[in-house]
Amino acid sequence: MHREVKIMTRFRLFGLKNAMFMANLAAQGIGTGLLYIVYEFVLRGYQTDQYIEFHIRTSNYFGPIFALVFAFIIIYEWPARRYFAKLGSDAPISSKLESRVRKRVLNEPFFIIGMDMAAWILAGVAFAVFERNFGLAWQQISLNRLDALLTGLVSTTIAFFLLEWILQSYLAPYVFPKGKLYDVKGTRRINLAVRLYAVFVAINLIPFLVILTSLYRVAVSDRNSIESLEMLTAGLWMLIPVAVAIGGGLVLIVSLNLKKSLDAMVVVLKQVTKGQFGSQVKVTTNDEIGYVGDVINDMTDGLIERDRMRQSLDLAMEVQHNLLPKDDLRVNGLDIAGRSIYCDETGGDYYDFITNDEAMNRKIGVAIGDVSGHGIPAALLMATVRSSLRQRLSLPGSIAQIVSDVNCQLVRDVEDSGQFMTLFYLTVDPVNQNIQWVRAGHDPGIFYDPATDTFEDLKGEGIALGVDADWRFEMNERIGFVKGQILVLSTDGVWEAHNHTGEIFGKDRLSEIVRQNSAKTATEIIEAVLAALGRFRKDSAIEDDITLVVIKIEQDSANSEEQH
Repeated sequence: MHREVKIMTRFRLFGLKNAMFMANLAAQGIGTGLLYIVYEFVLRGYQTDQYIEFHIRTSNYFGPIFALVFAFIIIYEWPARRYFAKLGSDAPISSKLESRVRKRVLNEPFFIIGMDMAAWILAGVAFAVFERNFGLAWQQISLNRLDALLTGLVSTTIAFFLLEWILQSYLAPYVFPKGKLYDVKGTRRINLAVRLYAVFVAINLIPFLVILTSLYRVAVSDRNSIESLEMLTAGLWMLIPVAVAIGGGLVLIVSLNLKKSLDAMVVVLKQVTKGQFGSQVKVTTNDEIGYVGDVINDMTDGLIERDRMRQSLDLAMEVQHNLLPKDDLRVNGLDIAGRSIYCDETGGDYYDFITNDEAMNRKIGVAIGDVSGHGIPAALLMATVRSSLRQRLSLPGSIAQIVSDVNCQLVRDVEDSGQFMTLFYLTVDPVNQNIQWVRAGHDPGIFYDPATDTFEDLKGEGIALGVDADWRFEMNERIGFVKGQILVLSTDGVWEAHNHTGEIFGKDRLSEIVRQNSAKTATEIIEAVLAALGRFRKDSAIEDDITLVVIKIEQDSANSEEQH
């Protein structure tokens, strides 16, 4: 089995090294052979004895001329031959060699047909001199040169399209495994329109020139009219299948190349519509079709990356949502509810309810925060603050000391990032009717008393977390509250939300909704605010995270003590 693989590899490498050379040799042979059939087997009887003698004497000169051409082609191909040899042996390939080979492979069809045309032209000039020295008439010399010109034209036309087919079908997948042929600098390219025009000219101009040559041959012939007509008829009868063979072959080669590329694109695009982004278009040309193939591949790569990011965002969103309180809270005569709505999949808004065994009988901690920015970075910072705050709350200290320590740690974490976070942290002690809070750059909380229909801002000095490690926060306190009073904590995404006219929601609307729904539960109050906010925005997008926490006093202190 190993031997078979080795033999196959050897043959494959031989084919890669000599593909262009053999294709050109075949094209020259096909072109020469087709016209040889027409002019020799059909028209040989109408040639002069002098021309036949000359043809016999000089036919051996064609070999050396084209041997020289093929030698130049092999020299031109030498870097590619080294490249394929290294590719077959798994030897390292330098970027310089790879770049050189890519440029030469793309330019090789143009180089080869240039050499072929030069060979036919030089041979035509040389043979014209030979023919004149041999004593042929100028009419015969001109006729011979027309024959040679047509032979060269047919051969090089076949060679060009055959070389392109070899390049696209055989060499390009090895030299350009990731496509991007269009991006290679210093190369010539034939766009689609030019290629189709070339096919049109090849299948129409060449037969037309052959017909003119046949007519000219008859015109200069010294045969009688019957023999001339027979010669012309024989030539035309032979020309028809030759023209059909050349034209059909060229159309077949071009159509197969186009169909192969377009079919590959259609397959990939169909898979994209089904949400499958793993397939790639095999790009083998540096024309418009190749460029479109590269664009499709870049698009699928982008979709893959986008899908991967989507999955990551979904996971991050799930993780972040798990960091928020899973349920609203009713404990110690307090009804507490919270909601967060992110403008992106993830965000920087944060709220938390802190309860532990000691606090269950007394204080309940509530935190709300707003990280600068949105998305993954904000979500990561939010998670960091949440972890730091909860960890620090497990240790002794006032809430002012706790927030100061969290700030000091956060400054070190966000150093040079420019990120920061506002925070409002409060504790509610239903037994002692005491509210304590620390305001770290966050908007003041709102305290509403339905009995007196008054609103009070819970103010306090303090800067955002992550700005100044030496800042020491102050604790603020409010003593006394009764059943029915309401605490509202919010991020600026609530009152700074705007509609399509640019009008902002504002704190007055928020206060009015709280007033109108003060008899309801904390959850119902939040739902009322969010519903009003949705009606206000209508079709306007959410441009900032929205977080709202409502704390409602359900019992007075006496009832609370009786409960516990």
